[in-house]
Amino acid sequence: MTTEVAVTGLGIVAPHGDDPATVFEALMRGESALAPIFPGLPKPAAAATVAFDESRWFTKLQLAGVDRVSQLAVAAADLAMRDAGAIGDVDPERIGVYAGCGMGGAAALEAAYRGNGRVPPLTIPAFMPNAPASQVAMRHGAQGPVLTYSVACASSAVAIAEAAKAVQRGDVDLAIAGGSEALIVPGVVLAWQAMQTLAGFQPGEAAASIRPFAGDRSGFALGEGAAFLVLESAERARGRGARSHARLTGWGIGCDAAHLTKPDAPGQARALRAALRQAGLQPQDVGYCNAHGTATRIGDVVERNALAEVWGDALDTLRVSSTKALHGHLLGAAGALEAAITVLALRRRQLPPNAHCASIDPACSLHLVPQAGEAAPQLEAAISSSFAFGGTNAVLLFRRA
Repeated sequence: MTTEVAVTGLGIVAPHGDDPATVFEALMRGESALAPIFPGLPKPAAAATVAFDESRWFTKLQLAGVDRVSQLAVAAADLAMRDAGAIGDVDPERIGVYAGCGMGGAAALEAAYRGNGRVPPLTIPAFMPNAPASQVAMRHGAQGPVLTYSVACASSAVAIAEAAKAVQRGDVDLAIAGGSEALIVPGVVLAWQAMQTLAGFQPGEAAASIRPFAGDRSGFALGEGAAFLVLESAERARGRGARSHARLTGWGIGCDAAHLTKPDAPGQARALRAALRQAGLQPQDVGYCNAHGTATRIGDVVERNALAEVWGDALDTLRVSSTKALHGHLLGAAGALEAAITVLALRRRQLPPNAHCASIDPACSLHLVPQAGEAAPQLEAAISSSFAFGGTNAVLLFRRA
């Protein structure tokens, strides 16, 4: 008998706040967290940043050598563990941390580069990509596997899938799984602008600059934040009387093996099919997709084609939205935040909108969730997709608890 994996804790530190209900309600209202940043850059840029009070989580002494990316991770993981309630008598060696992080401590690295030769002595431990996972482990005394997955935009979705596998195999009793990213610094923004993937916008229009699947889309904007889920077996959750937000019943991970930055519909379709197969579901059983939806000219079309390849004649039964339009692209943390949003959509049976899409691109024909969001009273299963530079595709499939 296959072990069922339950989501018993949700922790979010996002551009819309750190309370899951508040975040979800803001998304349902279509509130954008995007705003202009760094006015001195040669080209205008927008991003979604977090209003974060580190003193809630750290003393001044504890902050030494702890980059913002790790601060956000510690806060989100702590909120997830609080949400999971009294976890019972768990051997510390049976608690694992599975974290996704695309870049690591961008602020520490930027400060070192711009320091005129004066480099802080804790720069290395501050910017190493596994620092967030290590900081979370130290905070919660996790002595089991503490692993970091750095797979660009799929990082935290892969981390959650690997954590679920560990729970299912019995490697750990409790997994703290998710990711964090904090790379809103001038050097990183300039690098993304050089790739010509960031959205352009006119003065006063930054909030609506990301338009997934729209005919006039021009790219994405960066976001920052962290999100973590607490995963354990459904049997263990029932035994301690824990509430389950949802069940993680399917995941698919694979690689395009085709191009470093250009997405590939057959590769994405393989990951979608693998998640369905793992969950024992047919495409028509899944009612909602929180899409990768980066609003790039190529990416949105490829994602639509992958969904069409798998769903076939049932494609119109699948509601689709990309919440990146409102919270930006969190890169290494995107999969975790969007997974948490998908879990909330399932619990509430409400679908957040595909915002800012006044006119859909005919090449992206999907049943998009309208601007006002919508109720989904029959929703039983939903997926969250993360498709990364490097060609890694990760799909998580959740079912109602």
